[in-house]
Amino acid sequence: MLKEFHIRTSTRNEFIDITSQVESYISESNVKEGIAIIHVPHTTAGITINENADPSVRYDMTSFLSKLIPNLKEFTHMEGNSDSHIKSSLIGPSLTVIIENGRLLLGTWQGIYFCEFDGPRMRKFYVKIIEG
Repeated sequence: MLKEFHIRTSTRNEFIDITSQVESYISESNVKEGIAIIHVPHTTAGITINENADPSVRYDMTSFLSKLIPNLKEFTHMEGNSDSHIKSSLIGPSLTVIIENGRLLLGTWQGIYFCEFDGPRMRKFYVKIIEG
């Protein structure tokens, strides 16, 4: 079972909580045991799991990544978004999460985040559910 989701980002660097969208799809699927693979098919975006209780964590992560990997004039990529490609590679394009009793097996404070590094844009991500 595969579903494509669309998401509009609003800033150049942004973490968007997509946990509820993934959970809704799992609920619709009626799969009780298995895995969910969440994949982002973009070279300037990524996907991660992190704390979803305090929104300042998202700010701190985007802020630190931008300081760690600034958009330097020395980059030669003609589109001017080399920093976005590097951030995307560090974060990664895919996650695998266990489904147990029809729910994502996440920690109390964990959420799934779509990570935008070259917005604002219209983006997509996929969720593949494998029953098992």
